[in-house]
Amino acid sequence: MEENHMRNLLVAQSGGPTAAINATVAGVVSCAVLSGKVDHIYGAVNGIEGVLAEKFLDLGKKLDSAEKISLLMQTPAAALGSCRYKLGDPEENKEDFEEILQIFRRHEIRYFIYIGGNDSMDTVDKMSKYCKENGVDDVFVVGAPKTIDNDLVETDHCPGFGSAAKYLAATFAELERDCHVYEKKAVTIVEVMGRNAGWLTAASALSRVNGGEGPSLIYLCEPVFDTEQFLKDVQENWNRRTVFWLQSARASMTARAAMFLSRCRAMHRISLGTATLQVLQKYSKSWCVTVSAVR
Repeated sequence: MEENHMRNLLVAQSGGPTAAINATVAGVVSCAVLSGKVDHIYGAVNGIEGVLAEKFLDLGKKLDSAEKISLLMQTPAAALGSCRYKLGDPEENKEDFEEILQIFRRHEIRYFIYIGGNDSMDTVDKMSKYCKENGVDDVFVVGAPKTIDNDLVETDHCPGFGSAAKYLAATFAELERDCHVYEKKAVTIVEVMGRNAGWLTAASALSRVNGGEGPSLIYLCEPVFDTEQFLKDVQENWNRRTVFWLQSARASMTARAAMFLSRCRAMHRISLGTATLQVLQKYSKSWCVTVSAVR
C-alpha cells in the first residue's frame, strides 16, 4: 500500500479514567480536523483490546460539531471505554504486534494515539520500537499522557493529576469536619492510591488552604517508612489532640496497616480499645483503606 493512502487516525484510551481523559480525545479530534492531513478519525472501544477486535467508532461523525466536542471535554470517565491489557515482549510473542499492523493497514491508519498512564505508555513504547526495528515507516504511534499518579517520566503536571488532587483536597476537608464532631478521641488513617509516587498523598495538604487543619501527619511512599517513628508520631499526637488523622500513600502502608494498628493497641499509653478495619476492596487491590479506632 502506498504511503499517501495511509491518512486515517485512530485514538484509544486505557487505564483508569479521569475527569480529564476525554478532553484529550477532544483535543486529538480538533487538531486532526484542523491539520487537514487526516481523512478519517476513528476511536477504538476499550483500548488496545478494541484495536485487536477492530471495534472502531467514526469520531468524525460522532463529533461533527464544536458543541459536541465541547461537551466531550466536560464529560467524566472514559467515553471510548478502557482496558488493562498489556502487550507482551515482541521478541517472545510478536503475534499481537503483527495483528495490529495488519489491522492498521486494512483501515489505512497512519496515526495511532494512545491515551493513558504507565501501562499505556509501555504499549506505545513497545509498538514504536517494533515498528522501527521492522522497518515500518508509514505508521506513527504516539502516547498522550494521562494519569492521576503524576509519575510519567519527563511529565511535570500530567493531565488527570490536577482533577484528582482537587477531589482529594475537597474530600479531606470534609473528612476533617466529620472527625471533629465527636467528644471521643479517635484516630483515622486514610490510604490513597498513587502507584509508587506520593503526589496524590501530598495533595491532601491542600485541604488546609481555606483554614482547615488538614491531616495531622502525612506519610509519602518515597522515603523509607520507619515503624518506630510512626508510633512515636501517633503517641505525640494522641497526647495533645482530641482527634487526629493520618494520610498515607498506598505503597508505604498497605502491607503494614494491620500490624500498625495492632502495635498501637498493644501500647498501654494509647488505649484505642476496639478497632475497626474497613477495607473497601480486597487489600491488595484497594483504592482507599480507612482504619478508624475509637476508645
